[in-house]
Amino acid sequence: HVALYINFDTDRATLRPDALPALDEVARLLDNDPAMRLKVEGHTDATGTPERNLELSRQRAETVVSTLRAKGVAEARLSAAGFGSDQPLVKETDEASRAKNRRVELVKQK
Repeated sequence: HVALYINFDTDRATLRPDALPALDEVARLLDNDPAMRLKVEGHTDATGTPERNLELSRQRAETVVSTLRAKGVAEARLSAAGFGSDQPLVKETDEASRAKNRRVELVKQK
């Protein structure tokens, strides 16, 4: 697992421009290893309803996958899943801890 802190606007699945350099790096990594396949897993903090968080995390993962496909990564090498707030990295006590739980993880597939 590799956690990426990809920036999205609040309650949106649209990438912010400052997220693109990290995705450029991921695309280069995949270009250098043509056999690598990745599952993109979206996660949210615990604000909002569980249903909305699940949908938002899935949309964000799909946005990352779509962006990587637009950079030339083959569709068969990528998949997307959303987990909402069900898999936090840290206990949420303030904005900084919530920010750590808002992430996209890349999981190498076999």
